[in-house]
Amino acid sequence: MLTSVEQLEEIYGKPNERSVRKEISYISKDYAAFILASPFVMLASAGEDGLDCSPKGDATGFVRIVDAHTLAIPDRPGNNRIDTLRNLVHDPRVALLFLVPGVGEMMRVNGRASIADDSDLLASFSVNGKAPRTVILVHVESVYFHCSKAVVRSDLWNGEKHVDRSTLPSAGAMLQNVSDASFDGDAYDRALPGRLKTDLY
Repeated sequence: MLTSVEQLEEIYGKPNERSVRKEISYISKDYAAFILASPFVMLASAGEDGLDCSPKGDATGFVRIVDAHTLAIPDRPGNNRIDTLRNLVHDPRVALLFLVPGVGEMMRVNGRASIADDSDLLASFSVNGKAPRTVILVHVESVYFHCSKAVVRSDLWNGEKHVDRSTLPSAGAMLQNVSDASFDGDAYDRALPGRLKTDLY
């Protein structure tokens, strides 16, 4: 087992110069273009109760660039676990990974976050007259693009490789298998399309 950075560097060597040069401490014009084109970001956090990586998705450009060092992310309705928010109360460090459909490169942002509930800020993120409950403000410490190799290897955006949803357990089936006998997974699945229409915001 490898237990030191020195052992890892014996295998991998040093990072190439370009991979270091692309990391900067602010959101450049080029990097902003990727963030504004993204409808989906993964947000990783850590806290007293462990780690979390939560998906955030909305209309393209839903993550607002406040300035070159600040991002604002609306926290839309979900399952109320608030794992990310619980973590941020104890540890502000976050890591973001932005995806742009059909594009191989991804944008990575590391920084420190805080949770805001200012009424004017919340209202500015309203959709269909519904404001988020909170907004996550990220103070950017480093930004860089991730090369396309992982997306190319996975063939992620190839529609011919997309998995037929019916070949996997449904949400209701998965919940039923971890719930008591009173839970009706089929009823959950039948109601899900309606919930997705009415509860997104």
